[in-house]
Formats: sequence, C-alpha cells, structure tokens
Amino acid sequence: MKHIRSILTLSCLAALAATSGAQGLRPSGGGGITDIMRAGPRLAPPVPRTAPSTAAPVQRSAEYIVALVNSEPITNTEVQTRVTRLVRENAEAERVPRAELTRLVLERLISERAQLQLAKENGIKVDDVAIDQAEQTVARQNQLSVEELRRRVAAEGIAPREFRNDLRDQLLLTRLRDREVESKVKVSDSEADEYLRDQRNSPTKDAALQNINLAQLLVAVPENATPAQVATLQQKAQGLAQRARSGEDFAKLVQENSDSPDRANGGAIGMRGADRYPSLFVEATQSTPVNGIAGPIRSGAGFHVLKVLAKAQLGAMDATVTQTQVRHILLLNDPKRTTAQAVAQLAEFKRRLQANAADFAGLARDNSQDASAKEGGDLGWSRPGQFVPEFEEAMDRLAPGQISDPVVSRFGVHLIQVVGRRESKLTQTEQREAARAVLREQRVEEAFTTWVQEVRARAYVEYREPPQS
Repeated sequence: MKHIRSILTLSCLAALAATSGAQGLRPSGGGGITDIMRAGPRLAPPVPRTAPSTAAPVQRSAEYIVALVNSEPITNTEVQTRVTRLVRENAEAERVPRAELTRLVLERLISERAQLQLAKENGIKVDDVAIDQAEQTVARQNQLSVEELRRRVAAEGIAPREFRNDLRDQLLLTRLRDREVESKVKVSDSEADEYLRDQRNSPTKDAALQNINLAQLLVAVPENATPAQVATLQQKAQGLAQRARSGEDFAKLVQENSDSPDRANGGAIGMRGADRYPSLFVEATQSTPVNGIAGPIRSGAGFHVLKVLAKAQLGAMDATVTQTQVRHILLLNDPKRTTAQAVAQLAEFKRRLQANAADFAGLARDNSQDASAKEGGDLGWSRPGQFVPEFEEAMDRLAPGQISDPVVSRFGVHLIQVVGRRESKLTQTEQREAARAVLREQRVEEAFTTWVQEVRARAYVEYREPPQS
C-alpha cells in the first residue's frame, strides 16, 4: 500500500461515502487496518442536537476548541489532522469541498467521542496486550514486520502513540457494538430458508453468498523501490503469470517463487465468501473461470498472480467451502488474572506441547473455561466466518497440526490448534447458517445505524468556533 491507513481515517471514508454521495468514495478493501475487525463501526449521518455557529470565521493560528461533547473537548488540531490524513490517503476526498469535508470530519469525531464515552461508562476496556496483537495483525495484513510497520506509520506523520490510540479506539468501538447491537439481532430458521430459496430462484445472486477459493503468488515490491526495480519485479510477475497460463503447476510456481507466507500450501487461501477476500482480488477474478489465471495485479505489497481454484453460490446444491477442524484452550477475562498473565500461562502450555510434555486435549479439559473443555477443546468442523475475526485470522494462518501463539479476543485468550482441513459440500443446515449470517450482518448494519443516531442524539454537544486550516 502507498499508505498505512489508520482505522479512524478509513472510518471517516465510510462516513463520507454515506453522507456525501460521492461516487467511489469507499475505504479500500483487503490488506488494511480495518480488517482487524470485519464488523468495525461504520457510522451513519449524525443527528445534530445543536446547530453550529453561523458567525463569520475568524482566522486563528493557535490551538482552540471547536466543540464539546458532554464537556469533553474536540480541538481544531484534531479535526485538521484527520482532514489532512483523509485527503492524503484517498484521492476521492479531494473532490469534496474543503468546508464540507471539515464539517463531516467534525461530525464524525463527535459521534466517535460520544460512543467512546459510552464504552467507558459501561466499563469496556482494551489492554495493551490486545493492542499489541492488533498491531501485529496490521503488520501481517500489510505483509510487513512490526518494526517496518512502525517506520511506515512514522513516515506518514503519525506518532506511535497516536497510532496505538487509533487501535485502542477501534477495538473499544467494536466491543461496544458487539454488546449494544450485535448480540440483540436474531434471524429465524424460516427467514434464512426463505432467503436461500430467493437466491436459488433469483437471476441476480447476492454477492454475499458467492464463495470463491483463490491461490496467490506474490512478487513483493520493497518500500521505496526505484521505478527500475518496480519494472523488473513487474516483468518477473508477468513471466510467472504466463508460465501459469501455459500450464505449469501453479502450486509449484508459488512454492518456488512467491514472497507470501502462504507459499507452503501452494498459495491457496481457502473457500470462503467473496466479502472475506480483498476487493482487489474479487474484482480481478470476477470474470475469470475456474482454473483460470488473473493478473498480475498491483497492491501496496507488490504484484499478485491469482488462480481461481473454485467458485460456488451458497444455496446451490453443490455449494462447497473449506472447513477447518479446530480446538482451543480458552482463559476468560477474569478480574483475578490479567490478560498478560493469561497469555503467559498459554505460552507455557504451548512450550509444553511442543516439547511433547503435555497433551492438548488434556490441557483443554483441565484448564479451558468454556463448554468445549469436556471435549478436549474440540470445536468441530467450522466454516469461514463462524468465529470472531481475531480467532479466525489466527486459525487461518495455521497448517494442520500447528499451534498458535496466545490469541486475545473479546472473550479472553485462546491457544488454538488446527487439526485438519477439507473441502466439503455444505449440508442444508450449514447453508442455512451461512444465509443466517448474511441476513444478520445486514440487520446489524441497520440496527447499528439507528443506535448510533440515538447515542449521538443523547449527547450534549456545544459547538464553539468553526475549524480552520
């Protein structure tokens, strides 16, 4: 990526897209910071309680307060910093008049501040261990080390503390959304079945129910590569794409040439919903047939050559997905044990397991704090999207037999082991669950929009002097 985009800047893009009507003004999909939480907040247009001042602006050079949210200030610097980042990272934002852009950013900040205050009132917390893990996730998604990520963030003019505060705020907002909205949205069996029937009979299928399995070969482009180096790497990617199109074994090409961590398994990403892939990949392979080759396509990481391994529409009789058999040990969030202590305990379990000094199922039965304990931690065969994103992101990186490092989620800390993977035709029950998930996500978005408006309406907002650049 040209920029390591901050969570809050990308959230601003989503809000602008909803409020400004600008065509194409959307957060980019794929390897970005917003993928930490797939259900990250997307705010609807706020509902002002107090009209902003209409007084003529006075030029100010010093810092000053532009608004109070329940007596908590938002400063001119905060607004202008967000506007600057937004314009720098998305060319579409430049098409929005500066005054309108500034107004939208201020309203976005007001809505965020009201939600963060509510999270604090409800006792929702995010500790440093969770932020560390989120930072590692961002680095992996951008195919960088944590140290390189920090250097790039600094090069973008974002201080390390500011970046980590962005992560903390996003995690807080996501946990608040889970508590206040997601847990209350239900979809019945009959509604899911009706949705599946509609999909089978409809000539235009819902893209959310399209499953694809892609394999990728990545030719990485280093940061600050010269034009000549980029051209050389592009030529290499084009040559590999041509060899794949000529019939060479794609998995072997990946294993011998790819710079991606998934090269060991031939670059296969797995059968999952199109919405769980980077939009860049989906767009590039939309018209590519099964076993066809797409690319090379350029991302911030480099040049990608893609092979379409399979396509299927949920609801179809032959719909398949990549299923993972997984087990875990869960230590719940506990006032008597910090997250760091839980991480240390599970790290010790992993050390013992790798030394063959313990059995995973036995450790799970004795220590795991969920219903799977009696089954030795076994969670059975899962489909993509079944677990929370933090868990699934870690699980997807494991080969069968591998054990993760401790993974922090909203539920506690997990030690995860993948037992096996398979391509499986979905049963009617599994298809119903997939349809339920799609419907539920749609309803969560609707409920979240209403909830955000209610939170914003309850907040006392006092506008001071208008923001100025």
